[in-house]
Amino acid sequence: MTLNATFKTRLAGREQLLGLFVKTPHPIITEVLGHAGVDFVILDAEHAPFDRAAVDTCAIAARATGCPLLVRIPNDNSDTILGMLDCGIAGIVVPHVKSAQQAAEIVRNTRYGQGQGRGFAGTTRAADYARRSLAEHFDLANREVSVICQIEDPEGYDAYEDIAAVDGVDALFVGRADLAVSYGANDFHAPEIGRKCAEVLGAKGSATGLYCAPGEDISRWRDAGASLLVIGSEHSLMMQGIARIRQDSFGG
Repeated sequence: MTLNATFKTRLAGREQLLGLFVKTPHPIITEVLGHAGVDFVILDAEHAPFDRAAVDTCAIAARATGCPLLVRIPNDNSDTILGMLDCGIAGIVVPHVKSAQQAAEIVRNTRYGQGQGRGFAGTTRAADYARRSLAEHFDLANREVSVICQIEDPEGYDAYEDIAAVDGVDALFVGRADLAVSYGANDFHAPEIGRKCAEVLGAKGSATGLYCAPGEDISRWRDAGASLLVIGSEHSLMMQGIARIRQDSFGG
């Protein structure tokens, strides 16, 4: 079983998986985090300056440490999905998924074969640089790529059960900040937003997860059903780490 297929299997099994966002487009960050023992890393190509070249080099670093690499892509365009998957990543996190129809189209664009939408090139890292037969690559690719849909809009919240039921959607990921903003709240810890998050995390048909701040009590979300837990980013860890060192060293 490949590294990416193992991640997909663990995700489907609702194992407790710990990861974080990476905002810095440099492979050393990904390499260090892989050695640190996280279960996965998500490159944030939606909000940070990751182009395809940066994703590609980070994918090499992730593979070198045995760390599954996901990419939060900036949009759900088929060419965006193709370019990221050709780098050999474990899967995609797609922002602002609002309907089951949109989710089904996203899945279609990650799959090879008749009626599917992913274009083929046999010499990519995803294809093991032509060391796989065509049939083997098609089979493995369709079984090892994870599709994670972000729920962060009123339309997505209303349709989350239908989105989770789409064949090929492996997980729902709650975007608490954007969900709060979309409902006119200025605090993603607002009780109403928390209730909506808990409802999505209890979805049937797929794994679920969300972003949590470092140090946040995550027991509520785990009890609600979350198994894919993203705890901060390398930025937040650096900021909190320096603050703690200063407090421990100088008392303020």
